[in-house]
Amino acid sequence: MGNIFSISLSLDPIITRCSDCATGQASYICNLEDNLHALQAEVAGLKELRSDLMSRVRIAEDEQQLKRLNQVEGWLSRAETLINDADQLIVQSPQHVENLCMGGCCSTHPRSGIKFGKQIAKKLQEVKDQKENGDFSDVASKPPLPSATERPSEPTVGLESNFNKVWTSLQKEQVGIIGVYGLGGVGKTTLLNQINNKFHDTTHDYHVIWAVASQDRPIERVQDQIAERIGISNEGWKSKSLDEKAEGIFQVLCKKKFALLLDDIWEWFDLTRAGVPLPAKENGSKVIFTTRRFDVCCQMQPSMDNNIRVECLPRGEAFRLFEEKVGSETLRMHPDICKLAEAVVEECAGLPLALITIGRAMASKKTPREWEYATEVLRQSATSMLPGVGKEMYPKLKFSYDCLPDERFRSCFLYCSLYQEDYHIEKDELVDCWIGEGLLDEHTNLSNARNQGHFIIGSLIDACLLEKAEYDDCVKMHDVIRDMALWIAGESEKEKFFVKSGVQLKDQPKAKKWEEVTRMSLMYNQIENLTEILECPNLQTFFLGSNDLKVIMDDFFNFMPMLRVLDLSQNIILGELPVGIAKLVSLEHLNLSETGIKSCLSN
Repeated sequence: MGNIFSISLSLDPIITRCSDCATGQASYICNLEDNLHALQAEVAGLKELRSDLMSRVRIAEDEQQLKRLNQVEGWLSRAETLINDADQLIVQSPQHVENLCMGGCCSTHPRSGIKFGKQIAKKLQEVKDQKENGDFSDVASKPPLPSATERPSEPTVGLESNFNKVWTSLQKEQVGIIGVYGLGGVGKTTLLNQINNKFHDTTHDYHVIWAVASQDRPIERVQDQIAERIGISNEGWKSKSLDEKAEGIFQVLCKKKFALLLDDIWEWFDLTRAGVPLPAKENGSKVIFTTRRFDVCCQMQPSMDNNIRVECLPRGEAFRLFEEKVGSETLRMHPDICKLAEAVVEECAGLPLALITIGRAMASKKTPREWEYATEVLRQSATSMLPGVGKEMYPKLKFSYDCLPDERFRSCFLYCSLYQEDYHIEKDELVDCWIGEGLLDEHTNLSNARNQGHFIIGSLIDACLLEKAEYDDCVKMHDVIRDMALWIAGESEKEKFFVKSGVQLKDQPKAKKWEEVTRMSLMYNQIENLTEILECPNLQTFFLGSNDLKVIMDDFFNFMPMLRVLDLSQNIILGELPVGIAKLVSLEHLNLSETGIKSCLSN
């Protein structure tokens, strides 16, 4: 009995396995090896198909700037998942193959064998189906245009109030065109960048277009940028005429609610000629532009409420911006440096471009002596002596000068730099000097000449090269703009200025080549005596006002045959003129106001 019982125990597992194999699921075990080989081959094929498709997608995206189709993206994602799952099954397969018995039709572990066989069969079918669905005639298409594209920008200082003004104006239905103006380097483009990125970061229904105008063919250049942004620029675009381009742009924009951000215009920009529909309450579109010229703002739209001037930074914000660029570590290197840095910031007069440029130039200066030198250089209006400053800053500012109508306007502008820093220049006195120098047109009477002079002053104010002073009869020049003007004069072959105004001189200055000087200003010093002859054969203007003059030697003016303008005003102690002044045969304008002169010539 014991032997029989023993045999029944040993046969029981075999009977059980055979029973499992005899059911309808035996095929999963019997076909396991064949399905494994087939799966490996199909997965290899799927990998090749995926690789080929990815190559086509990369070419479309990188070279043709297209966007892959959603169905292609979905197929690639599913293929990736299938390949990973199949590879895992293939890695697990050896142990299940080893369990096969009876010629591969049974398994020593039938339940797990059947389960694994099912997984292999299912995955094989999924891979086949995926391959069949991988035939795409097109893999990418032109992407939909985003409502706004983000522009690179740095953190800003002091533009918050201006940003809020512009953004608030944009929300008003009745406002279609907004002008942003101010002198070069004050932050207008930075502000427009902020507006653009605000559109990018918020939900709205505008199609935002950024375009930069230029001096050369501004309409055509703006048209090209608009066409690129709204997706109508193609191979034939460049061959089209200006009017054809305008028609193409208009046909698209008249159906959109757009916001055109137009940077750096220098004259009235004809929106209609460019193909831009004029913003109106009905279409809800907007145009925001920047310019250095106030008159351009008025030409684009006359409402003063919608013309926003970007002012220079107040002292606290100016120092904060400067500290960001120079680095707080540099300012803490020595107790004196921070105090000297305040003096440097004051010389920048709140102009962001100057604060940033000079801040970067001073970032590596770690000793008080270096900072003392920089402060003195700035006070002497010799900023170009600081490494990189003149080369980086002045050319950007000079563009406003270059865009003045003609050489007469440019000469009148440069003339203003003869006055000392922060000086309130009387308009009438300035115009009389221009007339005396012969800078204005020849007129039939003095009144017409003065009218032209005041017109030029207004134009220089419009160009943000002069500023209105606290009093209506005066103007002033921003410190950095004055430095730029002196830099231009220093680079000029025609104009040679010698300017030492307001620098505490007590004696006559020295110069290497007096014969080259065309204009000289020694105003607002403490000079008492002029006892050395200056040979200045080309000198046309000489400012000596607001000194402590007591004596001018008789022969002092003997070698100034071209002198046309002489200012000796506000020398209260000066009691008489030298005999030699009679030799100034070209003299047209002589200012003796607020002097102690009682006789015209000395004995």
